[in-house]
Amino acid sequence: MITILGPTATGKTSFAVYAASQLNGEIISADSRQVYKGMDIGTGKDLADYEYHGVQIPYHLIDIVEPGYEYNVFEFQKDFLNAFEKIELNGKFPILCGGTGMYIESVLKGYKLINVPLNQELRENLAPMSDLELEAILQELKALHNTTDTSDRDRLLRALEIQTYYQNHPELDLSFPKIETEIFGIDFDRRVVIHRITERLDFRLKNGMLDEVHGLLNKGVTKEQLKFYGLEYRFVTQYIAGEIGYNEMFRRLETAIHQFSKRQMTWFRRMEKQGFVIHWLDGNLGNEEKFNQLLLHLK
Repeated sequence: MITILGPTATGKTSFAVYAASQLNGEIISADSRQVYKGMDIGTGKDLADYEYHGVQIPYHLIDIVEPGYEYNVFEFQKDFLNAFEKIELNGKFPILCGGTGMYIESVLKGYKLINVPLNQELRENLAPMSDLELEAILQELKALHNTTDTSDRDRLLRALEIQTYYQNHPELDLSFPKIETEIFGIDFDRRVVIHRITERLDFRLKNGMLDEVHGLLNKGVTKEQLKFYGLEYRFVTQYIAGEIGYNEMFRRLETAIHQFSKRQMTWFRRMEKQGFVIHWLDGNLGNEEKFNQLLLHLK
């Protein structure tokens, strides 16, 4: 499999479609918001981009649940595997493409995530203990390969909760197919990404974003549900509800997307520190030039 990742507004989809056209491939979306039907402009689905020279490139995990539903990473793992197997059965080449680092990492790490419930009794028993004591207990339950689980008390408690659940449920199947992949990232200078984000936001607001949010509200999606999806849906909903003016909406939304983009890159850099090899491709290159560089890294 090929994995194509990068922060928002870097042209991932366009490049993935070109790669799929050259490799007889199909695309699996790794975007936590593009799963929702009717949320098109704000999530940047750009479905027209999935056609290359008149040929429709098949895609998966886009428009699979209704807005208002809270889709999660556990469901993504299951849906990814179904899509991956389907693509292989079709004799096609799978290409994972998106910017949701948690989703991408969840299928590349090679272990199944379980939606472990809250254990209030355990948390109450652990409450009097210091962070060092909690860390020592966790160390007995699992090997600590990095500091993610011990970076703060909430993460420590959650990690202990999860490991205790696993220990009490030995029948759980935590295996997940190990998928061989080369990972490619689309790289732009930070200032260029900021400019691309602002341009794209202005275009979307002038070309249907407000109508899209109005339509979702008219279909019964609540203001609270739309705000849950963040970014465009949160701030446009606030504007439509009269909570903020247009200029404030644009300014705050622009800042929020810039910060989101920065967090995406932080996630990808963290993946590299954990051992994932990401081949960064110059975003200024054309798709054909990017693809030629990609071919150099394929086994």
